[in-house]
Amino acid sequence: MLTVAWPLALILLPLPFIFWRRQTVQAEGGRLQLPGISQTDKANITNHSRQSRKRYWLMWSLLVLAIARPQWLGDPIELPSQGRDLMLAVDLSGSMQIEDMVINGKVVDRFTLIQHVVSEFIERRKGDRIGLILFADHAYLQAPLTQDRRSVAQFLKEAQIGLVGKQTAIGESIALAVKRFDKMDESNRVLILLTDGSNNAGNIDPEQAAQIAANRKVTIYTVGVGADVMERRTLVGRERVNPSMDLDENQLKHIADVTHGRYFRARNSQELEQIYQEIDKLEPVSRDQLSYRPQAELFYWPLALALLTSIWIALGQLSLFSRTKNPVPSATPRGDVR
Repeated sequence: MLTVAWPLALILLPLPFIFWRRQTVQAEGGRLQLPGISQTDKANITNHSRQSRKRYWLMWSLLVLAIARPQWLGDPIELPSQGRDLMLAVDLSGSMQIEDMVINGKVVDRFTLIQHVVSEFIERRKGDRIGLILFADHAYLQAPLTQDRRSVAQFLKEAQIGLVGKQTAIGESIALAVKRFDKMDESNRVLILLTDGSNNAGNIDPEQAAQIAANRKVTIYTVGVGADVMERRTLVGRERVNPSMDLDENQLKHIADVTHGRYFRARNSQELEQIYQEIDKLEPVSRDQLSYRPQAELFYWPLALALLTSIWIALGQLSLFSRTKNPVPSATPRGDVR
């Protein structure tokens, strides 16, 4: 469908007529006789003036039409109307730099594993709204719920361990997520909490925050990150170490159970994939149907025609000037010269 973006610009169309009308009224008070101009030249000038006005009006009309921004609107395209609201809460405490994770045979720290796996998780959530919370000493909202998955993934990529402290405020992260969900009228409210420790910072108890989340119908999936007990060589022999000794699995399980979620243990990237399968089982929430109409700008067509018309007018003016400057001499009868 053909339309214009700024229809009010079309009121400028009659301006040349107003100007020409005023000029005509002023000229009726008296006519100026130009010496040296023949009647033929006067007729040519008058005729050329009429043609020039038509060309000027055509050029003006094309310019006004270009200013009004003509557009071609395509057929409406329906956007996806179903999805989920997912908030990711990622631990940035100092213990996340422990290197006990493996990605493609390479030993990496825990936060690198989360960045790698969760980025893929975000990319798969087409149609969902995703937000990001980073927490350590306190919890901070890094990205509100949005369908701009690339921005959320970029924020996670740019995050650094110790950015917001070195301790672990699990309760605050839950409370902040609940607060953000309260602004949504209707949604599948899901919080995915990834941590490798226990709550040792913040002013909110995790169990109380979980109960509030349950009352607000927020489902929490908790993920405990860290390797199991392992053996390592030392100067005096081999010893058993537990890199995840600070992980409070009982607390994370309790938070998940209270909110009708599920607890996962992420010892590697394969186990973290279980979250994908569980989230996919959630019933999508219907939202208001959205649509958009593709549009193509057409203003450059009348603008180009106006440019061509201006060249046409300039050539006409040069032609008139040439005829009046160098009139064609009239033929005279030949006679005998004595």
